[in-house]
Amino acid sequence: MSRPTAHGPARSSDGDGDGGVDDTVRALLLLMPRMVGRVKKIPVPEALQSLALAPRHLSLLAYLLLDGPMTVNELAARLEVAPTTVSLLVGDLSRKGILERREDEADRRRRIIGIAADQQPAITSWLAPGAAAWRKALAPLTPDQRKLFVDTLLAYEAAVESEGQD
Repeated sequence: MSRPTAHGPARSSDGDGDGGVDDTVRALLLLMPRMVGRVKKIPVPEALQSLALAPRHLSLLAYLLLDGPMTVNELAARLEVAPTTVSLLVGDLSRKGILERREDEADRRRRIIGIAADQQPAITSWLAPGAAAWRKALAPLTPDQRKLFVDTLLAYEAAVESEGQD
């Protein structure tokens, strides 16, 4: 029987304790639900509870929190969605008072999107701890290892999606 260790993937008791793919899958099958459960337990700040924010809103807010105000096209590129999708999200969050749009001083035709000043503390208290945890977990890794980690999560996401379409 395999058991996860504090320092790595599960080790098989059948002599195949070399950290093979199946051992790592077992460890991840235990770890992923715990991670999701912990994320779901992060309380939404009271100021934001009535706003019915969806995961797609969180990614947009996280980029604005970490990188500051930007244009719809910049957000679309980072979120890997169409600018029209971002425009809809921004419109929704602007109506709720979470985001504000201002004119770009360099090009008055463009709008810069940012978190509304009165919402900044609530959003920071909500999303910043997760970013700090990722920084702590990823800091010891080399840039190549961090890229491999993200690429592996993307491959997992794609595999789960393709399994669901069969």
